[in-house]
Amino acid sequence: MFLVRPIDGHPQEAGSARRQQGEVEASPEAVDVWVSELLLRFSGRRIAVALEQKRGALLCLLSKYAALVLYPVHPATVSRMRAALYPSQSKDDPKDADLLLDILLHHRKHLRRLDADTVETRKLQILVEDRQLVDQGTAYGNQLRAKLKLYFPQALRWLPDLHTVVAGEFLKRWPTLPLLQKARRETLEKFFHEHNCRSEERIRQRLEEIPQAVVATTDAAIVDSSVAMVRAMVDLLAVLCTHIAELDREIAATAAVHPELPILSSLPGAGPVMVPRLIAALGTQRQRFACASELSAATGIAPVMQSSGQSQWIHFRWACPKFGRQSFHEWAGHSLAKCTWAQAFYQEQIRKGKGHHAAVRALAFKWQRILFRCWQDHQPYDEEKYLAVLRQKGSPYAQAAA
Repeated sequence: MFLVRPIDGHPQEAGSARRQQGEVEASPEAVDVWVSELLLRFSGRRIAVALEQKRGALLCLLSKYAALVLYPVHPATVSRMRAALYPSQSKDDPKDADLLLDILLHHRKHLRRLDADTVETRKLQILVEDRQLVDQGTAYGNQLRAKLKLYFPQALRWLPDLHTVVAGEFLKRWPTLPLLQKARRETLEKFFHEHNCRSEERIRQRLEEIPQAVVATTDAAIVDSSVAMVRAMVDLLAVLCTHIAELDREIAATAAVHPELPILSSLPGAGPVMVPRLIAALGTQRQRFACASELSAATGIAPVMQSSGQSQWIHFRWACPKFGRQSFHEWAGHSLAKCTWAQAFYQEQIRKGKGHHAAVRALAFKWQRILFRCWQDHQPYDEEKYLAVLRQKGSPYAQAAA
């Protein structure tokens, strides 16, 4: 469902308040015909488009047209405006499209126009978020661990890391304890050596425990079904590990040529994993944020303050890009082991009664003010320069660093 408005005209034509409504099939061919008709109708002028998504198939279809100026609108905004104007809570697509156009016409100053960043930055943003395949691997590993606990718990002691190649090959070859106990000692010793298990003490301990182990259950229903699932999980983990490694190589290659790399790689605690994520979170469009406070609010690090009458309270920010907030939060946590003043700041927050994550979030808020200045000035972070400023101001963090 759509309603059309040229960016410098009226909803339909000059001097007319009538709105055109219709439907367009979500296919590249149909959208291309629709946009071509709009451009012909409005003489190639730029056209503002409000849509209820910031990413997705529709955004990809529309973003290739330079004449379209896209304004993503949060679904909650449309939902609350609908609830305010239509107390009956009736809902349909034409009504929502009309509300989107009203928001675009009368409240555009509250919307943020979608301006695409550079190709390298957008590619890095997609890659680092796709790397959340690691979470899928964790889920598969947990399922594998749960199945082994049912019928073969000894494997968890002998193979503590189920994501390794040796664990996968071991479970493929000997998925049950009886099969493992039938193998010769020399065969097992050779297997561990071939898979780079260099600790002779650990190999000897395993070889001594295997003949003495007792099966957890002899119920064929549990054992047979669990073996089938274990084999599936092992194969899935192997495939995931392969593709995660490929993603890591692609991320490293993209970040290595990114113009923001010298700034972000100078930060304490920002290693090969965090640097690409911080580049993706900041991007190259410095006009997006007028000050560090805007950066902190946009990334979800700054808390939300609410006040009414004589009461005032501060709470955690929920409406924000979760992955971006997680990136800054994790980087602040990593900086504790690399930066003495950050460690002193964290300890002070703990002494004030804050929990670990609240203290790390406060540190991330402080780091963002430093990072914002480095980013705006195109200058890498200089620890000695910052410590000199702290000493000049008489900050206790400078004394702790000394």
